[in-house]
Amino acid sequence: MNFIDPRSIYALWRRDVTRFVRTPSRIIGSISMPLLFLVFLGFGFSDAAIPGLPADVDYLQYLVPGMVGFTMLFGSSFAGLSILSDQDVGFLKEILVAPVSRTSIVLGRIAGGSTTALVQALLILVLSVPLGFRFDSLLLLPLAAVFLVLIAVTFVGFGVALASQFSDSEGFGLIIQFVIFPLFFLSGALYPVESLPDPVQILAFMNPLTYGVDGLRAVLVGSAAYPLFLDFGALVVSSVLMVAIGTYLFERVEAV
Repeated sequence: MNFIDPRSIYALWRRDVTRFVRTPSRIIGSISMPLLFLVFLGFGFSDAAIPGLPADVDYLQYLVPGMVGFTMLFGSSFAGLSILSDQDVGFLKEILVAPVSRTSIVLGRIAGGSTTALVQALLILVLSVPLGFRFDSLLLLPLAAVFLVLIAVTFVGFGVALASQFSDSEGFGLIIQFVIFPLFFLSGALYPVESLPDPVQILAFMNPLTYGVDGLRAVLVGSAAYPLFLDFGALVVSSVLMVAIGTYLFERVEAV
């Protein structure tokens, strides 16, 4: 069964969003670390001379898009954890044996995980305004939303692909944290990629979050290291690739 069922996608999306809204502790926990980064790094390094930082951009302005990108990375990648928690309670087996295509299940998971990650990122963006962050142009916010969606789809797809290879949530949690933080530090979220050694820069250029953070910085702050079409194109490719890989691997999950 390979067709896409919108009703199944909507049902899974609604379930994930409802579960997210009904757990305030999860919402607070998801934004606490990025908010701490903003407060301590944004003010602590406000007068520091950071190599590669544009002369007309202060560090808080530079940092906020990076923290929004980090929130998207963290929230999206951990969306795969819901698959394993559903496996523990038996819900995953029920939907796997239901007359619904695996593709619809994956798309529902991606829709739900992307929505919850977007909510987390928007909360960080709103909370950054009282700290002193200023948008370069409010008219470009819809374009920022496009970048947020692409980042979310990329890393929810990654989380689904990874979760499909695990049978326990503890192992998944350890591996995902091992992967998340290198991606974060190599994305230019905290400092310009150009300040890294040349071999490390190559790894940064292979990181989809690098282009997500740079695209957000271009739209929200008006300063970017790469052309906007390059950031957009790289994220489109990574999102399509991750969804395809996630769907392929999830197709092989057995209902046990």
